[in-house]
Amino acid sequence: MSESQLWRTVDGYFADRLLTDAPDEALTAALRDSDAAGLPPIAVSPVAGKLLQLLAQVRGARHILEIGTLGGYSTIWLGRALPPDGRLISLEYDPRHAEVAVRNIARAGLDRQVEVRVGAALDSLPALADENPPPFDLVFIDADKVNNPHYVEWALRLTGAGGLIVLDNVARGGRVADPDNTDPDVVGTRAALDLIGSHPRLTGTAIQTVGAKGYDGFALARVLA
Repeated sequence: MSESQLWRTVDGYFADRLLTDAPDEALTAALRDSDAAGLPPIAVSPVAGKLLQLLAQVRGARHILEIGTLGGYSTIWLGRALPPDGRLISLEYDPRHAEVAVRNIARAGLDRQVEVRVGAALDSLPALADENPPPFDLVFIDADKVNNPHYVEWALRLTGAGGLIVLDNVARGGRVADPDNTDPDVVGTRAALDLIGSHPRLTGTAIQTVGAKGYDGFALARVLA
């Protein structure tokens, strides 16, 4: 068994034992329809989706911001953590991805709580800030990596004390630690990590992961007063 096969096997083992609800048609269909529509197969894994849900529940999140919707798979996990009067806003660049996500979210029964906004996030975020929304309790960033530092800056602006910022795909297969690697996604991720580590209003860490999505990781930051 190869290393990657082993990682997938263990992910399946965890999912079989810890994600013990009845087979979830909404989540299964979200992945199936995303694949059928030709979306890239880069949605979070089931165990990672459950982690996002648990983080939102532990935080007691009522307002969630997601940057990067894709087909809405992670959106569904996060949306299910909301109380009945909670709200999730998800930003998606690609209109075709957003169409698939909106259908998937509606099938999951979350269309009254979840709004997908289409367009470049760096255009959508200032417009969102102008609306003066309640502070977001959790921000999940999983979009174009070159703009990660800008997304962290906006997340900090739009959250309050105690808010959580989750930044996905930070290990980049280990490339993040290679000083000679100048790939824009790697450079953007490094800049975001440097911002988290140096900003006086943030405290954070990063965790390497292996699993169905290969070798990567995520950063978790908490907003201070």
